[in-house]
Amino acid sequence: MKLVILDRDGVINEDSPRYVKSVAEWQPIPGSLEAIARLSQAGYRVFVASNQSGLGQGLFDYDAFSAMNDRMQTLLAEVGGRIDGIFFAPDHPQQATAQRKPAPGMLLDLAKRLGLNLEEVPSVGDSLRDIEAARAAGARPVLVRTGNGRRTEAEHGPSLRGIAVYDSLADFVVALLTGADQRPQTA
Repeated sequence: MKLVILDRDGVINEDSPRYVKSVAEWQPIPGSLEAIARLSQAGYRVFVASNQSGLGQGLFDYDAFSAMNDRMQTLLAEVGGRIDGIFFAPDHPQQATAQRKPAPGMLLDLAKRLGLNLEEVPSVGDSLRDIEAARAAGARPVLVRTGNGRRTEAEHGPSLRGIAVYDSLADFVVALLTGADQRPQTA
């Protein structure tokens, strides 16, 4: 099975330090939906694994969260793509469970449900906690510079040694589909 795991905020859609709390605030990063469509059309199953602490903090409710995901799926369908499953950790950061990244629980749960090993499965994120969760779950971490990615790269450069880094999800997908992502990118 060809599989890619994506963080949501900062990878697929624009992130906000005040959280993305509504459909009106959910805005796709240019090129991200088309990139996911390319993955879908190339036979990849695409899953989202995302911390959503705004739920645990009461900043938005499950209806708002569901509406944002429905918008994402609707916009993806319009360009020929889809998300095959959405895993999320609603934990408040100060009451984190093993599901909340940087812990690997969310990714391990995905692997268990699919009955597979995550070795060499790309897990794309924009923060150090995404990278740490992917490593701990045995997946192949990938950093994008969108969202918090540039800051993550600047602040944690040595911790990212050996990690492939791309300007955007679209750039990663081009590299993956053309076989050019076999080695970490630094420029």
